Amino acid sequence: MVNIQHLDFAYPKQNQLFRELSLKLEPGNIYGLLGENGAGKTSLLKLISGLLYPDNGICSVHNFEASKRVPHMLSEIFMIPEEFYLPSIYIDEFIKVNGAFYPKFDYKKFLEYMKEFNMETHQKLSRLSYGQKKKVLLSFGLATNAKLIILDEPTNGLDIPSKSKFRKVLASSISEDQSYIISTHQVRDMESLIDPIVVLDNGKIIFNHSAEEISRNLSFKVVRDDEAPDTLIYGENHVNGKAGILENTEQEETQINLELLFNGIIQENEKIIQAFKK
Repeated sequence: MVNIQHLDFAYPKQNQLFRELSLKLEPGNIYGLLGENGAGKTSLLKLISGLLYPDNGICSVHNFEASKRVPHMLSEIFMIPEEFYLPSIYIDEFIKVNGAFYPKFDYKKFLEYMKEFNMETHQKLSRLSYGQKKKVLLSFGLATNAKLIILDEPTNGLDIPSKSKFRKVLASSISEDQSYIISTHQVRDMESLIDPIVVLDNGKIIFNHSAEEISRNLSFKVVRDDEAPDTLIYGENHVNGKAGILENTEQEETQINLELLFNGIIQENEKIIQAFKK
C-alpha cells in the first residue's frame, strides 16, 4: 500500500526534516499518526500524497512513485488537509465535478453520510461554516472508496455529536483493501478507532505498534503514590494517585489510554521500547 524506504527530505534553507525514514502501511488498517507540533506529520502526509518531493529514498503508493502523481494512483488517494479551500459553488456541482476523478465514487453512500451529518446537498459551499464544510469533505472522501484516505485533524471544527457520528461512519466504511491515515492531536476523539499507532518525533518514527501489541506489553491503570510498583514506566497525577503505564508482566487486559500512551512515548521512549523487547 504505502512503502517508504530511506527517505530524506528538507525544506529549502531549513534543517533536515527526515533522514533515512522508513515506514510501511498495509491495507485494512486505520493508522493513527501522532506527534507534537513540528514533528513532521503534515509533511509526511504530503509526501505520501505526492504534494511534496523527497530529496532521496523511496516513497511509493500502490507501487507508484508518489511524487510522479500518476492519475491511476491519484484516483486511489483522497486527502483532507487541516486547512482547505472550497470553491463558491453548490455541493451538488462540487460532487459532479470532483466525483468524476474517482472511478469507485458512490453517490448513494455520499448521500447517506451527508444525512448522517444532518447536511443537505442543495447548499452553496461558501455559505457553510468550517465544520459544515468539513462534513461535506468527509462525506465525499469516504464515498470515493479510494484505497488510501488521508485525514489531517479530521475532527477539528466538528461539534461533539458530529464527532460521534464521524467515528460511526468511519468504522462502518473501511474495507479490507483500504487504509486510512489519521493525523490528530485529538487522540480521545479517535481512541476507539485508530490501530496501529505510529508516533513521529523530530522527523523520526519512534513508535509503530498495533493495539494488540500494546495491550500485550503494557497495562494502563491508576496506582496510589505509596504503592507504585517497579514496573511503572510512566505516570501522571490523578485524583487517586497516578494514571500509569506499566509493564504488563501479569498479562492483564486493560483499556489503552491513548493520551497517556502518547505522553509516555514522548517522555520515556527508551523505557517504552524496552517493554516491547522483553
